[in-house]
Amino acid sequence: MSTRREFISNTGKAMVAGGLVTLAEKGDSAMIENKFIHHVYFWLKNAGSKEDRAKLIEGLQKLSKVKTIKTFHIGQPADTNREVIDRSYAISWFTMFDNAADQQSYQVDPIHLKFVEDYSHLWSKVIVYDSVDAK
Repeated sequence: MSTRREFISNTGKAMVAGGLVTLAEKGDSAMIENKFIHHVYFWLKNAGSKEDRAKLIEGLQKLSKVKTIKTFHIGQPADTNREVIDRSYAISWFTMFDNAADQQSYQVDPIHLKFVEDYSHLWSKVIVYDSVDAK
């Protein structure tokens, strides 16, 4: 039986071996390096609508098929409560690209354009946080 720490370490190593991410190890922690991070937060027009929420998730799953996206995560606010936490959004979408050029090609990819066309009526607000390695 392996410990949680061993499991996390082995999972990270498997991801690197599989080419999913590049990790720089430092002790017991790991950092994603040389990737373009694109994190999008959505607020629904009909905040209480389970149907609209499900439609947006469906759309994000389709959108995640863009070839330059290396990995993605569709999330919702965690059940955490501190002053610094914003839980007002409905859905978040985290993506990782190899570089800025791949992210830029995603912006004009027909799958992305179709997503905006088909699903933008669902949201009232979108905020995007893009980041690259701090130097």
